[in-house]
Amino acid sequence: QVRLVESGGGLVQPGGSLRLSCADSGRIFRFNAMGWYRQAPGQERELVAEITSSGTTNYADWVKDRFTISRDNAKNTVYLQMNSLKPDATAVYLCYKDLEYGTFWGQGTQVTVSS
Repeated sequence: QVRLVESGGGLVQPGGSLRLSCADSGRIFRFNAMGWYRQAPGQERELVAEITSSGTTNYADWVKDRFTISRDNAKNTVYLQMNSLKPDATAVYLCYKDLEYGTFWGQGTQVTVSS
């Protein structure tokens, strides 16, 4: 059973950094992709970054060169390092894991970028 637990969100000033973590405590090690979406109030959910089982990474255009997604296979955890944060990054960030038999979501972690 997949259980995605996110952490690392919070309040940060513009230009600051945060690192989000997403751990699968259900210990399902095989996957097609893991990553992060975000959803701001009144907005549709949109992809931020993902990493495939082969290690290929994909990023939304608006985060390139500022965000880095990585994984620790031994810990079954994916990380999202977010640098140079801007106020428009404010949203709930949701971790997902795409398996052969379905896509699973965490509950989300709030990221607020504000002075």
